[in-house]
Amino acid sequence: MATRNLLVPSALSRTTNSINSCYATNSPNPSNSMFSRLLFSSSKLSHFRPNSPLKFRPIFLLSSALNPPIRVFAMAGKDQTFTTSTSHQNKHTNRLASEHSPYLLQHAHNPVNWYPWGEEAFEQARQRDVPIFLSIGYSTCHWCHVMEVESFEDDGVAKLLNDGFISIKVDREERPDVDKVYMTYVQALYGSGGWPLSVFLSPDLKPLMGGTYFPPDDKYGRPGFKTILRKVEEAWESKREVLVKSGTFAIEQLSEALSATALSDKLSEGLAQSALRDCTKSLAESYDPKYGGFGSAPKFPRPSEPQAMIYESKKLWDLGKTSEAEQHLKMVSFSLQCMARGGVHDHVGGGFHRYSVDECWHVPHFEKMLYDQGQLANVYLDVFSITKDVFYSCVARDILDYLRRDMIGPNGEIFSAEDADSAESENSTKKKEGAFYVWSNNEVDDIVGEHASLFKEHYYIKKSGNCDLSSRSDPDKEFKGKNVLIERNNADTIASKYGIPLENYHQILGASRKKLFDARSKRPRPHLDDKVIVSWNGLVVSSFARASKILKNEPDVTKFNFPVAGTDPQEYMEVAKRSLEFIKENLYNPQSRRLQHSFRKGPSKAPGFLDDYAFLISGLLDVYEYGGEISWLSWAVELQETQDEVFLDKTGGGYFNTTGEDDSVLLRVKEDHDGAEPSGNSVSAINLVRLASMFTGERSDRYKQNAEHLLAVFEKRLKEAPVAVPLMCCAADMLVVPSKKQVVLVGKKASPQMEHMLVSAHASYDPNKTVIHIDPSDEEEMGFWEEKNPNISAMAKSNAVAENVVALVCRDFACKAPVMDPKSLGALLLSGKA
Repeated sequence: MATRNLLVPSALSRTTNSINSCYATNSPNPSNSMFSRLLFSSSKLSHFRPNSPLKFRPIFLLSSALNPPIRVFAMAGKDQTFTTSTSHQNKHTNRLASEHSPYLLQHAHNPVNWYPWGEEAFEQARQRDVPIFLSIGYSTCHWCHVMEVESFEDDGVAKLLNDGFISIKVDREERPDVDKVYMTYVQALYGSGGWPLSVFLSPDLKPLMGGTYFPPDDKYGRPGFKTILRKVEEAWESKREVLVKSGTFAIEQLSEALSATALSDKLSEGLAQSALRDCTKSLAESYDPKYGGFGSAPKFPRPSEPQAMIYESKKLWDLGKTSEAEQHLKMVSFSLQCMARGGVHDHVGGGFHRYSVDECWHVPHFEKMLYDQGQLANVYLDVFSITKDVFYSCVARDILDYLRRDMIGPNGEIFSAEDADSAESENSTKKKEGAFYVWSNNEVDDIVGEHASLFKEHYYIKKSGNCDLSSRSDPDKEFKGKNVLIERNNADTIASKYGIPLENYHQILGASRKKLFDARSKRPRPHLDDKVIVSWNGLVVSSFARASKILKNEPDVTKFNFPVAGTDPQEYMEVAKRSLEFIKENLYNPQSRRLQHSFRKGPSKAPGFLDDYAFLISGLLDVYEYGGEISWLSWAVELQETQDEVFLDKTGGGYFNTTGEDDSVLLRVKEDHDGAEPSGNSVSAINLVRLASMFTGERSDRYKQNAEHLLAVFEKRLKEAPVAVPLMCCAADMLVVPSKKQVVLVGKKASPQMEHMLVSAHASYDPNKTVIHIDPSDEEEMGFWEEKNPNISAMAKSNAVAENVVALVCRDFACKAPVMDPKSLGALLLSGKA
C-alpha cells in the first residue's frame, strides 16, 4: 500500500469552538470544496469537557451509502459522572490485555473483541470481509471514558461490533501517525474533530465515514451508536462499492490538496521579517485586555503565541522602538499573571491544567499534560529573564516542582499526563471531572483552621461555590457548592486588612495550601498515564536545563512558599540529565542511531517520529548550552543526522512526520501548525539555525540550507496565515539575522567560576545568542571542536588561563576582547555592544 506524502496545514491541529454546519453529501465522492477549507480554517481539535457551554456535541457521518446520509448531534448531558467497571472487571479479556499503553489497558476487559493496530487485525478484516471500526483516544480523555462506559462496556453494543466489524483501539499518544491520518480525514470532511475519534474503515484501511463521540441510543430524533453500527453494516453489504470508492477518493483528494513542495530553496525577500510582524499584529488584535490571553473562551495556553510576542518585543527593543516593545511584553506578562492567578493553575499542587472553559481562566478542563508544563515553564522563565520579577520565576518553579513531585519515575523518566476525572470518595465507583481539585467551603474551614477566613477571601471561596464568574464557567451547575481556587484580590490589600506583614501573609497562604495538599493527597487520585514519550520529555528537559541557570538570577532574599520547594536551581539540571539518560538507555539504538517513540514496561512498537527527534534535539542543545557535557551536544548532532536521513524531503524540502516505512499509515505529512505542541518543522528550523551558529564550514552551510528550504515549503502559510505558525515565524526571523552572536567560555567545567559565567551568559533574554563552553584540558571536548569548528578549539588554546574562566563575545566567531568577570560579561551582553 503506497504511502501518501502530504502537507498538513493549520486547520488540522486545532479544535472547533462552535457547531459547524457541515452536511453529508449525496455524491459518492466528497467534493473538492470540502478540502479547500483545509488551507486556512481556524478550527481546532479537542475532547469536550462535561460542562462545556455547547449544548450539543457535533458528530458527523458522511456517506451516500447511508440513506438518508446521517448527521448526528450528541447531547452533552448535564450529569457526566460515570461509573467505573469493578465487579465485572475480569468477566471479559481481549487482546489489549497484552499491550503496554494505559489507554489500551483501560479497554482490556471490555466485552468488545478489541485488537491493537496491526497486521493481525487487518488480516482478520480481510478474511471475514467486514469493515473495521477504529476508535482512537488516550487515557486521560474524559469523553473517551464516557463512551467506554456507555457503549464499549455494553454487551449489546459489543455484540454488534463483534459480529459485524473488526474493532481496533489506538492510543493517539502512542501512535500519533495513525491518529493524524484519520483525524485529517474527519477534520477535512466535517469541519471538526476530537477524541474519541470513531472511524469506519475498509479492510485495506481506507476511511469510509467517521465522527467523534457517539451516545449509545437514539435521542431527540438522532441516531445513537447502535443504530449507526446497524446502518454501516447494512451499507457495507448493499452499497460497498460506493463506500470504498468514496474512501479511496477521499485519501486521493487529501493527498492532492495537502501535498506541497517548495517552489524555491529559500523564502522570498523580506518575508521572514513580515511574517513575524503580521503574526504578532494578529495576536495583538486578538488580545483580551480584561482577562489576558489571545482569543476568546475556551482559552488554551498556546505557548507559541507568547513566545512569538516576546521574540518580537526583543526585536523592537533592539531597534529602539521601546514603546511598541513594552506593549508586546505587557500583553504577555499580563496574560501570564491572569493564568497563574486563575483556576487553570493548580494553586495547591502546582502545574497547569489543559485549558479554561471560560474567558477568565477560572474553571479548567482539569487534565494535566506534560507538554503544557514544559512549554509554559519556559515562557515564565523568559519573562523573568527580561523583567527580573520573581513572580514569574516562582511560577516556573511551581511547574517544575510539581513535575518533580508527581510526574517523575524512579529512573528519571517523566510521565505523560494526569486525568481530569477521579472518584469522589474512596468507596465510590463514580468518577467525576475535577473531583480531586475542587473544595467546599466547609472543607476549607475544617482543613485550614485558624486562617480560613483570610484564605477564603484570597481565593474567592464561597459557601454556594465560586464557579459563577462567567456564564461559561459552569452552565450545568456541576460544581454547585464547590470552589476552584482563583486569586481575585490583591495580596497587599488583604494583608493590610488583616494587619499582617506581606511576607507573613504569603507564608500563611503557603502553609494553608500545604494543609489542603495533605488533605487532597488522601483523596482518590486521578489516573496517571505513566507512559514516557520522547518528544514531551524533550520539551520538559529544555525547561529544567534553562531553569538551572536562569533562576540563579533571583535575588538571594527571595522567599518561597508551598507548593514551591525553593530548590537549588542546579538540581533542575540533574532532572534534565536523568531524563536524557533514561531515553538514551531505553529508547535509543546506538547501532541504528534511531529512537523509539515511547516507553511503558518496555519500548513501544512505534518508531520515533519527527517530533521525537526535533524536540529531543532542542532539549539536548539547551542542556549543553546551559552547562551540560559535550556528550549531549554530540548526541544532538548525531540525532540531527538521523533526522535528516529518515525524515527530510531532500527534493521538496521540509520534514515528514513519519519515516514512511509503515505501509499501514496511508498519509505521510509535513506539519506546520504550532498548536498545543509546536510543529516538528518549526522546532527543526530553530534547531538547524542554532546548530549552524555553533559550527563552521560545510556542516554549518548544510544546516542553514536545510532550514532555508524547510521554510520555503511553508512560504504560503507564512505569507497568508502567519498566526497559525508563530514559532515558525520566529525561526524565519532567526535565519536572517545578519550575524550570529556566540558567547564562548574557556576554562575548567567543574569550577565555580564557570558556573558564575554560565549564569551571566544566560541572565538576559536573547534567542539569537549561542553559548559554547570548552575546557582546554578536556581531550574529548578539544577533539570534538577541532573536527566540527576549529575556531573554538583555537580560542580555547589561546585563552586558557589557570584558575580562571575567560569569556569571549563574538559575531560569527569574530570576537571582542576577552573578559574574566561575570558581571562584566553580563553588562557587555546587556549593553547592545556585544
